[in-house]
Amino acid sequence: MTGKKPRSAKKKIKKEPQQYKFEIASRLALAELLQSAGRPLTHEQVADSLQMYARDDKFDALGRRLGAMARDGQIVRNRRGGYLLVDEQQLIRGRVSAHPDGYGFLIGEHGDDDIFLSARQMRRVLDGDRVVVHITGKDNRGRSEGAIVEVVERANKTVVGRLEVKRGVAVLHPDNKRISVEILISDKGKAKNGQIVLVEIVEQPTNRHPPIGAVIEVLGEHMAPGMEIDVAIRSRDIPSEWPQEVIAQSSALGTEVDQQAIADRRDIRSLPLVTIDGEDARDFDDAVFAEAKPYGWRLLVAIADVSHYVEPGTALDREALNRGTSVYFPQRVIPMLPESLSNGLCSLNPDVNRLCMVCDMAITHEGEIKRARFYPATMRSHARLTYTEVAKFFSNKNKPVSKLKTLVKPLSTLHELYLVMREARSRRGAIDFESNETRIEFDEQSKIKKLVPVERNDAHMMIEECMIAANISAARYLSRHRISGLYRVHEGPAEDKLVDLRKFLQQRGLTLAGGDKPTAKDYAHTLIEAGDRADLNVIQTVLLRSMNQAVYTTRNNGHFGLALDYYAHFTSPIRRYPDLMTHRAIRHVLKARSKEGFSYEETQVDDIGDHCSMAERRAEAAVRDVVAWLKCEYMQDQIGSTHAGVISAVTSFGLFVELQHIHVEGLVHITALPKDYYQFDPVNHRLQGRAGGMEFTLGQVVEVNVAAVNIDERKIDFQLESFTPAGKAARSGGGKKAKKEKKKGRKLSSGKKVTSSKKKVRKKKVAGKSKKKRVSKKKQAATLPRKKRGADSS
Repeated sequence: MTGKKPRSAKKKIKKEPQQYKFEIASRLALAELLQSAGRPLTHEQVADSLQMYARDDKFDALGRRLGAMARDGQIVRNRRGGYLLVDEQQLIRGRVSAHPDGYGFLIGEHGDDDIFLSARQMRRVLDGDRVVVHITGKDNRGRSEGAIVEVVERANKTVVGRLEVKRGVAVLHPDNKRISVEILISDKGKAKNGQIVLVEIVEQPTNRHPPIGAVIEVLGEHMAPGMEIDVAIRSRDIPSEWPQEVIAQSSALGTEVDQQAIADRRDIRSLPLVTIDGEDARDFDDAVFAEAKPYGWRLLVAIADVSHYVEPGTALDREALNRGTSVYFPQRVIPMLPESLSNGLCSLNPDVNRLCMVCDMAITHEGEIKRARFYPATMRSHARLTYTEVAKFFSNKNKPVSKLKTLVKPLSTLHELYLVMREARSRRGAIDFESNETRIEFDEQSKIKKLVPVERNDAHMMIEECMIAANISAARYLSRHRISGLYRVHEGPAEDKLVDLRKFLQQRGLTLAGGDKPTAKDYAHTLIEAGDRADLNVIQTVLLRSMNQAVYTTRNNGHFGLALDYYAHFTSPIRRYPDLMTHRAIRHVLKARSKEGFSYEETQVDDIGDHCSMAERRAEAAVRDVVAWLKCEYMQDQIGSTHAGVISAVTSFGLFVELQHIHVEGLVHITALPKDYYQFDPVNHRLQGRAGGMEFTLGQVVEVNVAAVNIDERKIDFQLESFTPAGKAARSGGGKKAKKEKKKGRKLSSGKKVTSSKKKVRKKKVAGKSKKKRVSKKKQAATLPRKKRGADSS
């Protein structure tokens, strides 16, 4: 950092439109004034320098502009009230990323290296706060260390957590573990000890005082049904309440398709288009149809025409953008659009007229898209099918159920086309990661009954290929017409991650070809090489972590994972805002015959892409929170039981183990390992005993006992029962050889099988609150957030 040249204030601060009724010095002029002064200037000194000697409204407006520049991080205000420019060599702007253990890091706004912030520095800030930091030197690990100069923006206006009242003093234990300090409660209202509450922060933390808050909403009892979802919604700040104007606008659209809209479109109601989704699906974005042609196949993907109903700038549009995406929790959905649209007027429900945007493609015998065209149409879904129904039909086409008898030919054609497209996918080298999703099933009391692995069948993958084809065609259309649209971009891995990845693979007898720039095909070959190894899930995880996250942007840089040069999201406008933007761009070109006059500038579209990328990460984090809570709740009944698992992560403080089949992860703390002094090898993901030579590494097969569960902290503690020597079971493929190795595995002297009496004792020692039974009148079954289209969600 010290080698960087300071950036010019002129480059950093652009002139802004006049916002006051009288002339006030621009931000650029004020920045130049502070730079030329060479020292901090107070509000009064700045005014005097500008010959503003009167302390009037103009003086006050100048103060507001200086304050706005400070909030934006362009200048900082010292303790004596003096303003000075941010010097990029000495001061760094960014957001605080807090660690549960109390320390944190500054994530710089200009891609700078992270700056370490000690626990002492973190006293005055919370996770997500925007600050300016002064570089103070290096810590004992060689990391840049900083001191907070100014808090520019507070990220946490409200916090959700569990209320504790002890000896008349109330404190909040935040659900967000990155907020490691307790919040003192000045007004708890009617909230009671142990309840989950939403607190408004009335005083932010300082170096001397913790944050102070007041209870503004009581969510309920700690273990009440659905509490985990309410907590996640508020912790992640997910919009869940509909503004009145949105409700009014959606109601005004009615429930039937307008006859005039039907007349203005192509009529494809006679084509046997069908929707194929999960059993629990309520919003149907897409329908498909295929027929054989001399050149190969004609494939129609009809997508709900949300853009017809949700126009730019309306209340509906603003709220849809605010949400960015629908969020699929177990037992509950927070939709992007009101249910009257998402499950009603826009949804491609069977046997009703619906407006759609069609991607009509010609697919060759080699599975390549020869050409594609788009047009608005009116359709009528001929059936609402499920993946299970269609997969059963594929396995026995000669005996279709009565529901499918009239659809035998189009479904068979779709399956033939899918097999060809799947081969084309393999040829281009797309990466196929095995799914490790689980479905949570609930009993009549709304208590978790079991966790069931979700298996993908041919019907899932067929729809996935159809959606990918439509998304490719949409991206090509945007590019060909040079209109500002959102591409779904997934860039290749960074060089530094490749070095660590190859060392990890080498330890397991695997390789990754491609040198400094491996392709998706190289990754796919490594997965094929891994075969059905016991540590396949771990290898997939490490491969995934080596790659960048997919984002929405106006710059088409291709999709690495799918091995595609063009890719956008077109097929789910009911539940994803970027798809709605793609529809609007296509609709504009179809109508105007050019990009001219499109409602959005490229910078606007880029901003929307950034927001949608954030909303997607926010939704994923919220769903992870809920699933972690539910898995902990499920494992409370498993305390004392023994399970087979695989080491999924190795840290300096212990081993994370993922239980086979149910994908529940817990920690074997380093103190629970056989007695030795262990050295942590981060590159090879390994803990090795210095004296005994025992080794624990990523992917190693172990047997663990469930020791304790803490729902508040989403933590599960395991005790190591036995383990297979590192490297053996991992390479055995899980067959007979693996079973032999398991028999040879070491049994720990401290890890004898738990007796029933010990089980009872351990159950009493569970960290956190004891679980209360969930009560509900209806039997419920729910799945984890539905990834409706595997790679379509990539």
